Amino acid sequence: MKPEQVKDLLISQIRTISANAKSFCANPNKDFSRKRKLTMEKVIAGVIGMGSGSLTNELIDLFNDSVETPTSSAFCQQRCKIDLEAFETVFRLFSKKLYDSFDDKLPILAVDGSKIQIPTNPDDVDSFLPGKNGKKPYNLLHLNALYSLKHQIYQDAIIQKIKSANEHLALIEMVDRSLLHSAILMADRGYESYNNLAHVQEKGWYFLFRIKDGDYGIKRGLTLPDEDSYDISFELNLTRKQTKEVKELTKDRNHYRRIPSDMIFDYLPTKSRKNDPVKFYKLSFRIVRFAISKDTYETIITNLPNDKYPQDELKKLYASRWGIETSFRDLKYTMGMLDFHSKKVGCIQQEIYAHLTMYNFAEMITSHVVIKKKQRKYTYKANFSIAAHMCRKFYRGITPPPNLETIISRNLVPIRPDRHRVRYPTARIFRGFLYRVA
Repeated sequence: MKPEQVKDLLISQIRTISANAKSFCANPNKDFSRKRKLTMEKVIAGVIGMGSGSLTNELIDLFNDSVETPTSSAFCQQRCKIDLEAFETVFRLFSKKLYDSFDDKLPILAVDGSKIQIPTNPDDVDSFLPGKNGKKPYNLLHLNALYSLKHQIYQDAIIQKIKSANEHLALIEMVDRSLLHSAILMADRGYESYNNLAHVQEKGWYFLFRIKDGDYGIKRGLTLPDEDSYDISFELNLTRKQTKEVKELTKDRNHYRRIPSDMIFDYLPTKSRKNDPVKFYKLSFRIVRFAISKDTYETIITNLPNDKYPQDELKKLYASRWGIETSFRDLKYTMGMLDFHSKKVGCIQQEIYAHLTMYNFAEMITSHVVIKKKQRKYTYKANFSIAAHMCRKFYRGITPPPNLETIISRNLVPIRPDRHRVRYPTARIFRGFLYRVA
């Protein structure tokens, strides 16, 4: 897809939402009812195109240095009239249109979450956390994302406030509403649960989740070989009933399991009468344990067929999940998702969806830029930091397509496979507003 097509596609989605302004306004009978410089289309397009500059500088760029550039106050008043759903819908419609242009028989997706620190506001109880051990209080949002590893674009996202954050519910919602008929879904530890696996199975997808390696979680209660590496298939029948017959059946630990009434499982009734027949839900999966170093092992659970996906293939496939981790880094630091232009939580959420949209815009264009192969030590790829900057200028109409592709193709970085670095816990980061004074 050419850059002009990607841009036209995004603009058309913005116009579709703006044409139905009453459906996306806080006050449908009043908001955007008069002609103004800052129409809904202009505001949405402006927020999506924002970088890390101050709001005034961003508006000057948006209006091409015009003397009639509206004030920051006017812009804030207009954007507050727009519901979060408008930005969320633009992101989802644009992502769907992009993915419809691909020809994937079996898409490979990853789901993960990332915390985002926002301006401290004790009045927003659901996102406010008091500081501990002498640290200052802070507010957090939790971003849940569904990411295409092959095409490097976000397919879906859900933003939650930290006190109501639930990655399991977010995963289920994104899986259930996806329009893909088949896919491989990968997730890290923390997502393992029978309910999550059942939802993926019911969707007709394959799952590949990393689970706890010790005698914990799903592995607990199963009879597994006393070996370092193994690949065992299971057909586990789940039930909530607790009768004598069920107790006898559950002695076969690898085929029957009772789900407690307080555990969430959407495919079995929470309560039943004594005379009701026993209901089972069959969950088919493999538990595979393999070495990733001399003394380190990982365990995964999957329903991928073992003839097409033996241990080595599963190991390579799961390693590709790291793509969603690097995408979060690019989203926060390269796309500027940590540099907000408002202290209001609703406006911050608008900007998060706007940055997700611009990330997909930049990735779609960058991935189609031709990189000439030369006799070099490494294979090279586009420098995404430079590419994102140029894509934002192209989106604003500053840079024409030929210059866009030429500059991206000239700014490259080497791909160094199998690089390893010790991960250290990083502190939460919130970039205040004073840094943009200069």
